[in-house]
Amino acid sequence: MDMVQNTEKVEVVSGNKSAAYGAYVCSPDVIGIYPITPQTSVVEDLTQFIADGRLDAEIVEAEGEISAMASVIGASAGGARTFSSTSSMGLFFMFDSYIMAPLYRLPIVMVNSNRELLPPNTVACSHQDIMEVIETGWIHIHVENCQEILDAIIMAYRIAEDPEILLPVDVCYDGFYLSYLREPVNIPSIEAVNNFLPTQDRPTLGGPNNVFSCIYCGADQEMAELRYRQQDAMEKSKEKLEQVEQEFAQHFGRSYGGQLEEYRMEDAEIALFCMGSHAGTARVVVDQKREQGIKVGLVKLRMFRPFPQERVLTALKNVKALGVIDRSVAFGWKGGHLYRELRSALYGHGLEIPMADYIAGLGGHDITIPLIERVVDETKGIAEGKQYQEITWLALE
Repeated sequence: MDMVQNTEKVEVVSGNKSAAYGAYVCSPDVIGIYPITPQTSVVEDLTQFIADGRLDAEIVEAEGEISAMASVIGASAGGARTFSSTSSMGLFFMFDSYIMAPLYRLPIVMVNSNRELLPPNTVACSHQDIMEVIETGWIHIHVENCQEILDAIIMAYRIAEDPEILLPVDVCYDGFYLSYLREPVNIPSIEAVNNFLPTQDRPTLGGPNNVFSCIYCGADQEMAELRYRQQDAMEKSKEKLEQVEQEFAQHFGRSYGGQLEEYRMEDAEIALFCMGSHAGTARVVVDQKREQGIKVGLVKLRMFRPFPQERVLTALKNVKALGVIDRSVAFGWKGGHLYRELRSALYGHGLEIPMADYIAGLGGHDITIPLIERVVDETKGIAEGKQYQEITWLALE
């Protein structure tokens, strides 16, 4: 497929406005919204698009996040393309509705601006909010920069609305670091996006010939089958993202590696593993350490749910040690969520890779170049057989 000349404009925008543009170019029918820091300007920009006559969509200005998600659940069940956005405590107030969407197989797309939870009273960045809902059945894609926010939303609709998937997708980006960061973003035309997104009618759950109940599930066997099909769709979404990524690159000339991105991993002896906006800082450190003769690479995880075990095993098969950077804490375990997932993914597959976990970036604490340099240096020591500490809290030690 030839790359389409599709650029409407290049504009310097915040991550929130990039998210709004991502929804805008996908032409949603219904948008359920409620403001909460740091994603409030997403809903403000979408409302402005409608007020200016640029976007023909129904905005549901709900009285709270649970109603915002309920509105898009109802609209999606009726065949509408839907969008929503939230963050942190808003995500938790939405939870009752949030957990319904995957089981009903509704292709809703939402963004979450990753933010700390309360208490204490903080509105700074971390991944703690989104990690608390990872087992609800939503597909979770994490991004690094403002351009990737917009592009991931477009790809999310393509995945969610695929007849083999039909699951909601959450595009997650770091609050404050990306929500208010301004970068040049290539905004494609609506026509080009329409050419990329599926044209088939979206399924409906209601109607005179398709009776649908939101209350009664049926016998235990029916519930088991619903969960089985949901899990099967989750697994299929991994390969679907790879396919969609390739087609997106052909259409728009940009690519992010699919489920994960490998950077300078071809001959890497040690590797960093991270997810989110600080991947850009890690990439700088990798380049600097390479100039010093240290063979270090970077794996940036993009798809956290479902966890891309197969791609992870391939990416890490030749490394001697691994340094994991977590921006959340998996309570009940010693480390963070990435570390926990990696240990599970590698178990039983012959990859006995020593790894250390580094908790960083909680409460908006900056994950700086010196901190990541420390991770590389200590990971190099692990590869050389030195004693090491399994879990390190970078902000405290």
